[in-house]
Amino acid sequence: MGRVTTRQRILRIRDGVVSERADTLVAEEPLEVRIDGSPLTVTMRTPGNDFDLAAGFLVGEGVVHHTEDVRVIRYCAGATEDGSNTFNVLDVSLAPHVPAPDTSLERNFYTTSSCGLCGKASLDAVRTQATWSVTEDEAGVGSSTLTRLPDRLREAQRVFDRTGGLHAAGLFTTEGELLVVREDVGRHNAVDKVVGWALREGRLPLRESVLMVSGRASFELVQKAWMAGIPTLAAVSAPSSLAVDLATEAGMTLVGFLRGESMNVYAGRERVLIEAASPVA
Repeated sequence: MGRVTTRQRILRIRDGVVSERADTLVAEEPLEVRIDGSPLTVTMRTPGNDFDLAAGFLVGEGVVHHTEDVRVIRYCAGATEDGSNTFNVLDVSLAPHVPAPDTSLERNFYTTSSCGLCGKASLDAVRTQATWSVTEDEAGVGSSTLTRLPDRLREAQRVFDRTGGLHAAGLFTTEGELLVVREDVGRHNAVDKVVGWALREGRLPLRESVLMVSGRASFELVQKAWMAGIPTLAAVSAPSSLAVDLATEAGMTLVGFLRGESMNVYAGRERVLIEAASPVA
């Protein structure tokens, strides 16, 4: 299995004191995803939960929608001269009723760990029609529940504690129960891993849920949440203008700058149930 972390000798300078020490770094390696043997995409990711990553990516691109759309996901050889398995190549076998994805030049799937939309021909190319509508999902979430989510997410980031270099995405119920958390060097990869977990567990669409992300809320993350049927997306940092536009169009709730007792609600304010601040114990 690919490494999640690696050790590196570094020169450390602190307050004028120079020392040499070993530091723990988060691993970043390429993952090639093939569909029934044909190359589809290469993404830079942190190894781990790769099957979830592939499945979630396919959900976000509108290729698959249900658990039964995927027959099997497996690692395959081919990245070395001797044919050994590097665990950096995945092959996804789709069910017979699932059309093969469009891999034309206008829909280039090459991605990096920082940008899930790099290589897209235009904004229209990623405005995929969602399988599920979230407008009828009226489940609200209390403001006090939202304020607890960043700490809950941070507490669940095991690899971040060792490296300080990972993003995270966590799926919560509207009552604040953590269902799953995934970490990755890329923000969009972390979300794909959460969505892929949900697909493989037969949980899509993700009604009455909140997706919490550790960074900013970009257009791509709103799109991925929408494609998974998630009504509420919350982020510790700022959203982009396109993220707000897409959330409004989709009927999603978008919360940004969720820090401490503060937050900004950019779209879907009707789902945020304003509560009085709880007294300090």
